[in-house]
Amino acid sequence: MRFIDQINSPKDLKKLKKNDLPVLAEEIRSIIVDTVSKNGGHLASSLGVVELTIALHYVYDVPLDKIIWDVGHQAYAHKLITGRRNAFNTLRKKGGLSGFPKMSESPYDAFTTGHSSTSISAGFGMACARSIKGEPGKIISVIGDGSMTSGLAFEGLNHAGGDWKNQLVILNDNEMSISKNVGSLSSFLSRTFSTKYLHDLRDEFKKFFKSLPMIGDDIYKFAKKTEESFKTFVTPGMLFEAFEYEYMGPIDGHNLDHLINILENIKGITKPILLHVSTTKGKGYRPAETNPTHFHGVAPFEVVTGDAIKSQSPVPSYTQVFGKTLIELAEQNPRIVAITAAMPEGTGLTDFSNVFPKRFFDVGIAEQHAVTFSAGLATEGLKPVVAIYSTFLQRAFDQVIHDVCMEKLPVVFAIDRGGIVGEDGPTHNGLFDFSYLRMIPHMVVMAPKDENELRHMLKTAVDHPGPIALRYPRSQGEGVAMDEPPSPLPIGKGEIICHGNDLLILAIGKTVGTAIKARELLIHENITATVVNARFVKPLDQELILGLARKTKKIITVEDHVKTGGFGAAVLECLADNGLDDVFVRRIGIDDTFVEHGTQAELREKYEIDASSIVKHARSLSQHNG
Repeated sequence: MRFIDQINSPKDLKKLKKNDLPVLAEEIRSIIVDTVSKNGGHLASSLGVVELTIALHYVYDVPLDKIIWDVGHQAYAHKLITGRRNAFNTLRKKGGLSGFPKMSESPYDAFTTGHSSTSISAGFGMACARSIKGEPGKIISVIGDGSMTSGLAFEGLNHAGGDWKNQLVILNDNEMSISKNVGSLSSFLSRTFSTKYLHDLRDEFKKFFKSLPMIGDDIYKFAKKTEESFKTFVTPGMLFEAFEYEYMGPIDGHNLDHLINILENIKGITKPILLHVSTTKGKGYRPAETNPTHFHGVAPFEVVTGDAIKSQSPVPSYTQVFGKTLIELAEQNPRIVAITAAMPEGTGLTDFSNVFPKRFFDVGIAEQHAVTFSAGLATEGLKPVVAIYSTFLQRAFDQVIHDVCMEKLPVVFAIDRGGIVGEDGPTHNGLFDFSYLRMIPHMVVMAPKDENELRHMLKTAVDHPGPIALRYPRSQGEGVAMDEPPSPLPIGKGEIICHGNDLLILAIGKTVGTAIKARELLIHENITATVVNARFVKPLDQELILGLARKTKKIITVEDHVKTGGFGAAVLECLADNGLDDVFVRRIGIDDTFVEHGTQAELREKYEIDASSIVKHARSLSQHNG
């Protein structure tokens, strides 16, 4: 029997001998690779922390002690160890395990994550709560080096540092270049000086020095300065010690004996500690080790080769079309620059970075900085195009308002992953962008019905003299022909796709195609509908909408977005503001909820934003005699 088959909780893990743990690590890696090859998911990061996960659960008593996995990409081994082994084949499937830590899923998931850089702040909050309540337990925040580029992480460090709360921060470093000699020596020092006895001894020396009359403070400062000078020479930890954390590392994150030893040593130390752990993304699976970027988030693939199971579709994705079109426009306009927050591949900007290296900026996981940085570029006459996923742009809401829109700066927001994203679930679905953008003065918000219209909208955006947002989905395009070259669209003007007499369907973005399919189905029921591609959420084409509304009196709005504050809400406001109180409106969109994980098709059916749901609402509305 495999060791993993004996583990139904961390208590079972503690029954294993230390020399059994490397075998367990390989078993866990095999399960992760096999499952992700079928379901897709975040592979490289999860493979990189297998030993760290085992060591943490081996030493600490979770859930009394709490582990917070920053972002949560790396939590697969944690799920396997904490009683979810038998359900692991449901990972990222509708009704199955989430791809991220989720408090409602397990008591072992201390904090729901999905966005980066939250673990230190959340962990310090938990540690403070424990202190107030007088309850025991260590709080462990595991954060990657990429997440440490976010200001939120440093805000947490700044607040927590020096406060004697029982918090351990583990920096999972899988990308920084660390010298072998420095790393080895530092690792030795960390092991040697991590014991509680030596920490207590150092504190006693501190008290002794400071107690000496007249000269005590000077002696202590000299001793501290000497210590810091030495540590600067042998470790990279002075930054964290400036935040008053006890820094240890870097240590080998794949050496289980070493990890367990140092974790046991520091277990009894209550002051804030930062343990620097060096790991390899994709560890144990050669394709992921070779290409960790590709295997960060991956679709189903062949285990032996690492190749995708499905061949590349001839129809490009919206993301690919965006990236290609931006290059075309940048060749014509030298003022265009591109900005991304640690997602050049995901946002389709890799080719742009190669063609225009001096006009491309990857700011790291720092969406707030990305937006304000773009505002600065715009003040100097450049045309910044900020490509950020919808769910991550939420983090820069204040900067969009204050730094861009207040002065009408010509920043283009290329908002990828708008709408239902799918298997990544509630933390990644982009269902709020219409609402939080259309409320901002001076902002223009638009969404294309297909990849060809995306090209025209991108041209519209780079020509526009103020802030403008272009929102598009995570999916392949519709396979339509491309107009050459792209040309600007009139701001705030929609288009009539087809005419009908019985009702009006107003759709935006990807739902336009869905509305057209619904119209075709309705024809068989002798119901004819006018379908409008709204194009713009803000400004609405009021003239078009009001004119058609006065004729039909029956309207269905369709959007891949929450109803609250969305496109349908904008239409209702338009009708009310213009006194059309005799028009019946049905809004199709997401109700007041967070959408779970599943395939896009499954979720669209469940939340009734598919063609059959439009037909159902149309059928009911057409029978309304009003």
